Amino acid sequence: MMTQETHKPNILVVDDTSANLRLLAEILQNHGYEVRPVPNGKFALRAAQGLPPDLILLDIMMPEMDGYEVCRQLKADTKTQHIPVIFISALHEVIDKVQAFAVGGVDYITKPFQVEEILSRVNTHLELATLQKTLIEKNATLSATVETLQVTQNQLIQTEKMAALGQLIAGIAHEINTPMGAICSSIENIADFFDSQFLDLLELLRNLGENNYTFLEQILLKNQQKDESLSTREKRQIKKNLISKLETNNVLDADTIADTLVDLGIIEIPQINDLLLHIKTDEGRNILNLAYRISTLKVSSKTIITATERAAKIVFALKSYSRWELNDAPVTANIVEYLETVLTLYRNEFKRGIEVVKNYTDIPDIICYPDQLNQVWTNLISNAIHAMNNQGTLTFDIGQENSEVKVSITDTGLGIDPSIKDKIFEPFFTTKPRGEGTGLGLDIIKKIIDKHQGRIELNSVPHCTTFTIYLPINAKLSS
Repeated sequence: MMTQETHKPNILVVDDTSANLRLLAEILQNHGYEVRPVPNGKFALRAAQGLPPDLILLDIMMPEMDGYEVCRQLKADTKTQHIPVIFISALHEVIDKVQAFAVGGVDYITKPFQVEEILSRVNTHLELATLQKTLIEKNATLSATVETLQVTQNQLIQTEKMAALGQLIAGIAHEINTPMGAICSSIENIADFFDSQFLDLLELLRNLGENNYTFLEQILLKNQQKDESLSTREKRQIKKNLISKLETNNVLDADTIADTLVDLGIIEIPQINDLLLHIKTDEGRNILNLAYRISTLKVSSKTIITATERAAKIVFALKSYSRWELNDAPVTANIVEYLETVLTLYRNEFKRGIEVVKNYTDIPDIICYPDQLNQVWTNLISNAIHAMNNQGTLTFDIGQENSEVKVSITDTGLGIDPSIKDKIFEPFFTTKPRGEGTGLGLDIIKKIIDKHQGRIELNSVPHCTTFTIYLPINAKLSS
């Protein structure tokens, strides 16, 4: 017995013969179904559109509009196309049944019918319809769940990415402070010159004779040709030779003058021979100091340019690394440029005792999600630094292999125990102490590489662990 809460299936019965209509309605009502009997096709369409039933029993031979046409119109309407239609007809030829199924019927019962057959067919198709409706609902729920998981995964990747960036912030601050300090020092040097020495310079220039002017010009010209590649050790040896030369020629304060000459780039003995007569005089020394002051302005200017470029590069790398769009689309990009961005942010970490070796060959641009690949490089570099305890060699090999770009990252850490090699890409698996790792880094890497239709391989022995990533050049990636 049905309770009030139980849903009574609603069945629309369509037949132009009143006796058949009453009989079917009575049979179905007696078995707990809610029945709506209608005598023709037009009424059937109107009733189905007004309140869609759970099932339709449809006669074929009816005036004005036969059952085939009724079924066609039901299936053409999005509101009624999902309703199962069982044809009940005296027509028993195979061609009639074939046509019934062709227009969208789910079953065919010939008259005269048996009550048990009617009830069995009706029950079967109602159950099928219920299962289909449940399946559609579950699919919709599953699609929503997959979409939610995708958003969650993207957020997780972003969280891991920003967590890695947080670990780099101190080093990045140091990297920016260094060029900023150089800029400030150079600007102070230039400002001091114009505040306290500029007028003296004008006075000295006003009183220069032609001979002294030629001497100044010689020094500044040699300064323009200064060799910037000399090491500190080479400069010390050159200074030692200059001091010996100056002392041999009775030049007072040979040590200070040798320092000035080296700073100006005047380091060869033949050059000194040309300048000795001037250097021995007070006026010559003044001109030498004047040239040195002018050269320091040039040095300060170059320092500002270099430091500004360095700071700009760090800021650009930071901006590029931090940018993130959950709905980003694949683009054509050169992955070396993005890897270099990540390496720029790790520069301060490398200074602690890691030698970076780069073996790059020319590679084509690839279709990829560059920001997501940044996460791959970040996680692998971070893991390598941890594995080496900040001491060792980190090698990057990049090249093309057939239709793929191959990126290998090798560290000289302790290596990965063979017993856990098969587990390292599992989510939440980590060998780091509690609180130092989530165990999601390599899992995220694997998901990102899979998204790029690529693959990642691991080869590890003591003091040599290599992660090799293969990325197809022309992958068909979805947005």
